[in-house]
Amino acid sequence: MKKAPTQHVWTSWSGNVRFTPERVFTPSDEAGLQQVIQDAHARGGTVRVVGSRHSCSDVYVTYDTLVSMERLSGLVRADTDACTAAFLPGTTVEQAGTALMPHDLAMENMGHIDQQTLAGAISTGTHGAGKRLPNLSAQLIGVRLVDGTGTIRVFDEDNHPDTMQALRVSLGALGVFTEVTLRLLPQYRLVRKQYRASLHDCLIHLHDLMDTHRNFLFYWYPRRDDVTVRTWDEDDRDVPDLPFGELYKTARGYAKDVLPSEQELRFNELEYSVSLEDAVACFLDIRARIKAKHRKDVGWRVLFRPVRGDDSWLSNSYGKPAVVAITIHQNATLPYQPYFDDIETIFRAYGGRPHWGKKHSLRAADLRTLYPKWDAFQQLRSQLDPEGVLLNDHLKTLFTDDE
Repeated sequence: MKKAPTQHVWTSWSGNVRFTPERVFTPSDEAGLQQVIQDAHARGGTVRVVGSRHSCSDVYVTYDTLVSMERLSGLVRADTDACTAAFLPGTTVEQAGTALMPHDLAMENMGHIDQQTLAGAISTGTHGAGKRLPNLSAQLIGVRLVDGTGTIRVFDEDNHPDTMQALRVSLGALGVFTEVTLRLLPQYRLVRKQYRASLHDCLIHLHDLMDTHRNFLFYWYPRRDDVTVRTWDEDDRDVPDLPFGELYKTARGYAKDVLPSEQELRFNELEYSVSLEDAVACFLDIRARIKAKHRKDVGWRVLFRPVRGDDSWLSNSYGKPAVVAITIHQNATLPYQPYFDDIETIFRAYGGRPHWGKKHSLRAADLRTLYPKWDAFQQLRSQLDPEGVLLNDHLKTLFTDDE
């Protein structure tokens, strides 16, 4: 197993997170990872795992032991007939899509950026856009992991349904994934279209947009007060162009190439998900606040994405038919905290749930009221990591400050 220099400074993708762990390991197999956790458990230490560092929250920050998943990447096996495949946890979404091509398989959905590792994307509740499409974690049907005591455990949907509901969005607090098995679709092609439109027209047609298109989102631009509407549909469907707006870009191809988009600029994010019925009102309140207080300092777009509900205990859409994830961005080189703090008060007024991989200020007492299975998750966490080996300071504020 490879151990990196202990004084290396690690930074997040956006650069807002910086930390120097005491020790860093890059295991090449499950046994090496297991040894790291067992050693930390024996000495009363802690371990956090890092993938592609795309989260701008402190979810992977540690000053003790950091484990990098960069050598635990690749396809383990694929079953074309069953539409399933197993991957090592450090495989990125992009790498997974490429590896599945020879097997005529594809992921059901992905986010607008495909550089996250599968384990990280699943564990933080990463999602794409589409009223009928749930979080990426909903594709997870089986897991191998090393728990906080250094024990290898195996769970699957058929034999451990409740545990899988907890594991699908678990922030690495229940164990470190060493293999993830996904439910997939036969390979498919999409057409992506982008339109310039007025916000007024977009909101008038909003429910039709969400119901008609496989994937749909819009971006609102604060300084222009207009939107970009983006739709994706199966390439063999005859879906007419929007009756409003200006079509300015079209792309066709396999889903793995058309669902994500290139992102050269770096940014920090605040994202909450609110119930579908509250989404427009919440968005309009945010728009009004930005126009009144922040537009001179913030030109970055606000993103509106519907997501189907699911049964993952700590999911943004647990127990709801659908939610809308509303995302606030700020350029990585500019101050963001006062802006995010102000907008977060609006999200909280609508009972929003935060994205675990993005900035938010909630703590355990706040979170318990938002997730009906919160206490059940804590009970399972105490079984799989009784000594808190897998917690860092950030996760302690989420899970333990009121215990």
